[in-house]
Amino acid sequence: MVPVTDRIAEPWGTRTPFGPGEEWPVRVDTQLAEGVSEPDVERWVPTTSLLHSNGDAMDVAVGAGRILGVRGRPGDRVNRGRLGPKDLFGWQANAAPDRLTRPLVREAGRLTETDWPSAMERIVDRSQHLLTECGPGSIGFYTTGQLFLEEYYTLAVIARAGIGTNHLDGNTRMCTSTAAEALKQSFGSDGQPGSYSDLDHADTLALFGHNMAETQPVLWMRILDRLAGRQPPKLVCVDPRPTPSARRATVHLAPRAGTNVALMNALLHEIIRTGRIDAEYVRAHTTGFDELRQRLAECTPHWASDICDVPAESIREAAEILGTARRLVSTVLQGFYQSHQATAAAVQVNNLHLVRGMIGQPGAGVLQMNGQPTAQNTRECGANGDLPGFRNWQNDDHVAELARVWNVDPATIPHFAPPTHAMQMFRYAEQGSLRMLWISGTNPAVSLPELTRIRAILRDEGLFTVVQDIFLTETAQLADVVLPAATWAEKTGTCTNADRTVHLSEKAIEPPGQARADLDIFLDYARRMKFRDRGGGTLVSWHDPESAFEAWKECSAGRPCDYTGFTYERLRQAGGIQWPCTVSTPGGTERLYTEGFTWADAALCESYGKDVVTGAASSRTEYQGANPQGKAMIKAAEYLPPHEAPSAEYPLQLITGRTLYHFHTRTKTGRVPQLNAAAPDVWIELSPVEAARYGLEEGDMVEVATPRGSLRGRLRITRIRDGMLFVPFHYGYWDTPTGSGPAEDEGGRAANETIVTDWDPVSKQPVFKTAAARLSLVERGLGRSAPAPSTAASAPAHPAPPDATTGVRGPEPGRVPDRPRSEGDPRDGDAE
Repeated sequence: MVPVTDRIAEPWGTRTPFGPGEEWPVRVDTQLAEGVSEPDVERWVPTTSLLHSNGDAMDVAVGAGRILGVRGRPGDRVNRGRLGPKDLFGWQANAAPDRLTRPLVREAGRLTETDWPSAMERIVDRSQHLLTECGPGSIGFYTTGQLFLEEYYTLAVIARAGIGTNHLDGNTRMCTSTAAEALKQSFGSDGQPGSYSDLDHADTLALFGHNMAETQPVLWMRILDRLAGRQPPKLVCVDPRPTPSARRATVHLAPRAGTNVALMNALLHEIIRTGRIDAEYVRAHTTGFDELRQRLAECTPHWASDICDVPAESIREAAEILGTARRLVSTVLQGFYQSHQATAAAVQVNNLHLVRGMIGQPGAGVLQMNGQPTAQNTRECGANGDLPGFRNWQNDDHVAELARVWNVDPATIPHFAPPTHAMQMFRYAEQGSLRMLWISGTNPAVSLPELTRIRAILRDEGLFTVVQDIFLTETAQLADVVLPAATWAEKTGTCTNADRTVHLSEKAIEPPGQARADLDIFLDYARRMKFRDRGGGTLVSWHDPESAFEAWKECSAGRPCDYTGFTYERLRQAGGIQWPCTVSTPGGTERLYTEGFTWADAALCESYGKDVVTGAASSRTEYQGANPQGKAMIKAAEYLPPHEAPSAEYPLQLITGRTLYHFHTRTKTGRVPQLNAAAPDVWIELSPVEAARYGLEEGDMVEVATPRGSLRGRLRITRIRDGMLFVPFHYGYWDTPTGSGPAEDEGGRAANETIVTDWDPVSKQPVFKTAAARLSLVERGLGRSAPAPSTAASAPAHPAPPDATTGVRGPEPGRVPDRPRSEGDPRDGDAE
């Protein structure tokens, strides 16, 4: 009999140990609704997770037209049957009673229900008016990292070739734009060099600002199983918080916020000083090493220790491990991406692999991770600050090639300047030049920095806002038109995860009421706008997901993300397959750059590069002069102090981040009883030393203030580094997903009330992790505990007040809609 495990209390389940080079054993995780058993399931529909970027393959249980639960798919390369807590329980959000089911339009200041033709005509009328009166630059599109490839591509064609606007970006700007930029700067093009399977072969793992246990729990399960097996890998972790990886690390480095470049420079200094480089590989495949060596000459561990407040001996020990690794895998995420000098720091991780020759081999690769499930699709399809197919907006040949695919004049596709990034789009809206903003599947009224400013922009009567979502989010409440969308399991499309694995997600049930798939909404808009190609034909000629996918395949042909070998039927049969996938490589491509860096050639590259410190762009002439042979580029970066430093008035550093049980602004997970109960409200983390200094105790209500704003929450005392505060960013301004918040001057609970409007000069990703802050007591907790999980990084420093996080605790009253809870938990064990 397979034992039952509480997967809220034990989020990573039971261990299935394995050794280097062995196949990761199967373990099938299943969760069914209360009172449901497998005989009640009429069919299992294949899909993939939409609540993180790992790409876990699963099947949806369907009966009587509704979702009854999920199970992991045992044969899939990504998860081998495993599911994380959000996978296991998140499906319940589909049936939340407050789903949007009809379009809404603003009349006399209030949102009222209407029909689809009326809502769409209102959008079309405003679009056509603005195109006539103000031009294409008056219209912008801000999308998500949670749609399907087919939807992103359709949106990109509409925006770039239909409207002709340069204003198209995704909320992937908040979480993954640095990943894309770091890959371009080092290798000439986006696309992860490594593969998840490299974890099976590595003898050393390094996590740079990546809280993997909470953001990619199934990938962490893979590492846990390696650590439990024979010849476990060594683990280096860079994180200021006591994450599970930090607690299991051979060396844990906890630097001050904003000092990642200094730390990386010291690690590289030691590796070069001790001669632990692959000189032959560096000569054959890279350019820029001599400048790196010169720049790092004085970047000793002692120098970095003073800046980072990390012991010099610990830096030397980490460098020893990284420098002697025979097979090294590094992962990077928000601790680097959302901090000061984001791209410069991420590029130094690439440099580490290049100087050691650790690219393109089993167990040797880098994963510049994504924060959202389909962030990779946003980038490849051009629904962010890129052109589709990883084409270079500065390369006229690339623009002409794209114009041929779309059968439009190249001048139609805006390429007079870089595509507009999200933060600049909101600035244009604030200034009044951007007059219409279509927001799909994202909640900027919670997720963007300096929320008072963002709310003011969205409220401005001069901005016509369309919101396309599944719930009436904080952002939707401010819209002029709200379109009810279908979500995961209610539509069909493809998803590509962080290691380039493509899955087909099939429609399992009908969406509620009049909700429509995002693809159908975009196609309806294109038809009503009568977009035409230069021959007078229909610009957007496809009509369903599969025909949209076939159109995308033509666009991807010959580019790094070549999809021409994929078909829906092939994905149904094989499960996850990694791109590039062509007719000659139908099984996909496990690793990139096994034989050099083809896409770094000036005629092929996605970018001519930038200065990784200033963001200054290079021309084609400059790029070709610096890299005439099309090699990987080693780029040095000097350390610069953060723009905002602690002071007498604001003595602490504030960082924001994620928790295991929620996804982004809790639009879905806040409506799931088990997930919400595990982390029902915002909390503030502080170290024991700082708590004693301020005379604070676990559960005290405290206020965090910065020069921008403030928030309140209960205190959790953890092993976070001294001098630092942590606040999870998931919690919106409202007290509940369906409620209303306090008056703005009373202090809310959204972390981003406090965050400065600042971004990395290279990737344009906002800086969420270097704010200067102060802390004050609001009221004593009187024995109460913080509403923080007792698992993972938010575990209390002392085993005192908080109740353990379990899956048997019910939702707090009023926190989520009343939904049936799953009794018990998924069954873990080896599937035979």
